Amino acid sequence: MPDRGEIRRVEASQGVDSQVRVFGVPPADKASPAEIVDGFLEAMTGDDPQLATARKYLTEDAAKNWKPSSAVTVLSSGLDRVPVQGEKDPDGPRWKVTGKKLATVDERSAYQPEIGGSRYEEYLQLVQVKGQWRIATPPSSLVLGESDFQRIYKPVNKYYFAGNTLVADPVYVRQRSDPDSRTNPTTLTVQSLLAGPSKWLGPVASTAFPTGAGLREGTKSLSYDGQNTLRVPLNEAGENVAQPQCQKMATQLLYTVRDLTTSRLDRVELLHSDGKSSLCWVTGSTAAGIANRPVPPQHQYYVDKDGRLVRMVLNPGADEQQQDKPEPAPGPLATAAGFKVGSAAVTYDEKRAAVVSEDGHGLYVVTLTTAGAMPQPLLTSRTGKLTAPSWDAQGDLWIADQDPQGQGLWRVPGGTGTPQKVDVAGLDGMKISGLKASSDGVRIALLVERDGGRKNLYIGRIERPEGKGDTSKVSVRELRPAAPQMAEVTAMSWAPRGRLLVVGRESGGVDQARYMLADGSMVAASLPGATGLSAIAASEDESKPVVASSTEDGIVWLPPGAQWRTAAAGGRAPFYPG
Repeated sequence: MPDRGEIRRVEASQGVDSQVRVFGVPPADKASPAEIVDGFLEAMTGDDPQLATARKYLTEDAAKNWKPSSAVTVLSSGLDRVPVQGEKDPDGPRWKVTGKKLATVDERSAYQPEIGGSRYEEYLQLVQVKGQWRIATPPSSLVLGESDFQRIYKPVNKYYFAGNTLVADPVYVRQRSDPDSRTNPTTLTVQSLLAGPSKWLGPVASTAFPTGAGLREGTKSLSYDGQNTLRVPLNEAGENVAQPQCQKMATQLLYTVRDLTTSRLDRVELLHSDGKSSLCWVTGSTAAGIANRPVPPQHQYYVDKDGRLVRMVLNPGADEQQQDKPEPAPGPLATAAGFKVGSAAVTYDEKRAAVVSEDGHGLYVVTLTTAGAMPQPLLTSRTGKLTAPSWDAQGDLWIADQDPQGQGLWRVPGGTGTPQKVDVAGLDGMKISGLKASSDGVRIALLVERDGGRKNLYIGRIERPEGKGDTSKVSVRELRPAAPQMAEVTAMSWAPRGRLLVVGRESGGVDQARYMLADGSMVAASLPGATGLSAIAASEDESKPVVASSTEDGIVWLPPGAQWRTAAAGGRAPFYPG
């Protein structure tokens, strides 16, 4: 029996059973207007991708022109429907349908949460057709409650290139095969990939597929063969490419489809439009080189109780006695007398460290490969309120100053030279109290503090000028909430497959550590017994354990399939390279 943790109210409709299939019921003969409206709204929640049953509640013209697949409106609960009272409509009764909007899913299948929620309202006009009531004005999009949405749709990552680095682009696809067209989720995901990146990621990402590239006409069901190979036939627009470009296309496909399922995928082969001859292929190892993902980290880092930067190697396969002891990070920090570290970040190649002094006034970049004296600070804060720094895979260094007179986000190109202030659209006077750049260099997670001290998590898109022009014009655009379910977020880290690992609490709850999808759509999973955590760190390498700072136990870590263990009795601010 649990002896601690939060008490949560459980609604009867909260559960989502992915094995349950829901089918609508056609309209009954001589059904009343109320029965037509109720039957139509229920039929919209069915597992029929073409919504054939729902269309039977519409007039012939409305059924032919209705395109609900172009967008989905997600409501926090079900729809309320009431007849419109007052002056009679000469065509027939009207019904108003309302609800609280949670999010929308656009035509590119991208999820966009509603900040603060807004009211959904549409009107259904009923008319008589051959003595039967039918709906002449259906909703402009498919409308689903949150539980129905999670039952019908599943989150997947599409992958595109930002420069030479592969970037995850989260979207939602139907998780049921269409029995009529035989289109399965794999095919739907590939079609979504070929359609291009989402609107949010589009300004900084591109696809290797040429314009007009698509699946060979008639392709309905894509699946692996006995050798764990996925063969994808393209149309004529997609086959006239050179081998390097073709392999980048196959790499996008491999990472996208591999993210869709737990089944093993070893190889992707692209086929010519004849559906038989090979265009190119990649294996997992070949694709890893093309994707240009960060190298797996060698160490975990933290600041010990004496203010020193230390590193360690946590081995999930070893017991406590066999673990290596933490050691001071090499370089000037190991010999700098009297210098104490407040927070730090290490480059992905683990050759340099960015450190903020314990008093929060100065940002320093030091080498971890050779000894020497401490350098001069690259950036200073007048009031000593620099946040922990963060590196991206392109070698740029990011940090924020919370000084009320000069607060803002700063970037140090290449970790050297003059810091440049970065324009962040949408901050509206809110203060950045924490940040973490993603390894792909195109997204940044910001802990933003509002009036009253409450912190919320946002994701911004990093836009860099093209070519070799003015690099000072790097900006962060289109902030979007990354954890709208949380009343407050206290710590966060990027995690594998473009997710976030977040420490926070829901309204009325207690602090917990949870994986979140980066588009803010849902909680992916929670960590066991994770209470009292003040900082947390995860690696892009899924084999590496989660490391955290506990107010009670110091530096702790979570081996796969186990409970939290203590790594160091004292210490704070744990992190992985990046």
